[in-house]
Amino acid sequence: MFSQVILALIIIFLAGNLYYFFTNKSFKKSYFNKALFYKLFIVLTGITFGFALLYYMLSLNGPVLVYADPAGSQPAEHSFRTYLYFSGETILSVGYGDIVPLGIARPLSLIEAAIGVLLPTAYFMRAFGSNKHEDDNDDKDDDN
Repeated sequence: MFSQVILALIIIFLAGNLYYFFTNKSFKKSYFNKALFYKLFIVLTGITFGFALLYYMLSLNGPVLVYADPAGSQPAEHSFRTYLYFSGETILSVGYGDIVPLGIARPLSLIEAAIGVLLPTAYFMRAFGSNKHEDDNDDKDDDN
């Protein structure tokens, strides 16, 4: 029961990070925006830690990660560092292949990898979109 509550809180935390990123904010006129960059960094770091906690909590019921060894796979070390490492390499789409997910961790790692690819894309779209919107408003002001 306790682990289910923790899992629900972790999922709410991850959803909150994604919602925070997509909330409508205005930024200065610049193609590189420090505020938006820091926001992206904080959100990606939060999601990395959130998924590491999720993997850690899921591992309490049995192994969710194994070492990929040609001689035979063995369960990954049950430590938060291991899960944080796996989460970090997954969100950055590095995927060294030294640790492989099992069971429910497989689709979760795919979701995490998709978030790791799509959030920076959304960052660039938002940065260029907000500049285009500001440029359009500047053009309207110049006409008056």
